[in-house]
Amino acid sequence: MEIRGQIQALEKQAAEMKARDFSKTVQDIREKMEVFGITVKDLQTVKRGPKPGKGKKEVAPKKAVVAGAKKVPGKPVAAKFRGPNGETWSGRGLSPRWLTTLVEQGASRDDFAIKD
Repeated sequence: MEIRGQIQALEKQAAEMKARDFSKTVQDIREKMEVFGITVKDLQTVKRGPKPGKGKKEVAPKKAVVAGAKKVPGKPVAAKFRGPNGETWSGRGLSPRWLTTLVEQGASRDDFAIKD
């Protein structure tokens, strides 16, 4: 029972401290509002700008597109690797599954290189 009494006394003390701090804080705010000429209306119509770090990102300008222009496909690239079943790969892009599987089994890429 004694502990509950202490808890109640401490809670009452905390509430009194909070009330004093609240009053002091409100007084500080009022003083600053008066010094800077801030009104309640000013506080209610705060302009919200972008959040820090959330500004507009710079975007590279788009390239001009000529009307009627068609994409010209690139030249085919000669195969640089040949698999055991005749598969080929130019060496560009991701390695094909057949080559990846064979390399995992212990073979070397050089084993499948097409030598001119």
